[in-house]
Amino acid sequence: MAVSNLFPGVQVVQDSTVSVLLDEAVNGKKDLVEIDGYRVQIFSSNKQQTAKAAALEMEEQMKDQINQTMYVQYQSPFWKVRIGDFRTYDEAKEYKKKLVQQFPDLQGNTYIVRDKILVKQE
Repeated sequence: MAVSNLFPGVQVVQDSTVSVLLDEAVNGKKDLVEIDGYRVQIFSSNKQQTAKAAALEMEEQMKDQINQTMYVQYQSPFWKVRIGDFRTYDEAKEYKKKLVQQFPDLQGNTYIVRDKILVKQE
C-alpha cells in the first residue's frame, strides 16, 4: 500500500535511485552492483528556491517518454537530473545524441558525466 493511501495529503519526495533499489529488493533481483560509468546529465541548478522543484518536475515530465532510468540527485549545492547507466563513454554519447533529437530544447544543457552506475552483476 502506498504511503499516500495511509496518510492523505502526504507527498513523499525521494531520489529515484531509492525506487529502483526498492523495486529490485521486493522482486528478489539483488544482482545489481555499483560501478564507475557514465550518465547523461540534462539539468543542474543551485538556485535554492527553485532547483529541487524544477528537477523533480523535469523527471515527472520525461520519465514516461524515455527508456532509461532517471536519477534526481542532490550534490550540495546542486540539484541534478541524470539519465541512464552506461558502462562506456561511447554508449552515453550515442544515447545523448538520440535524446537531443527527441528533446531539442535540451541541446545546450546536456552533458555526459562520470558517475557511479547500477548494472547487473555478471
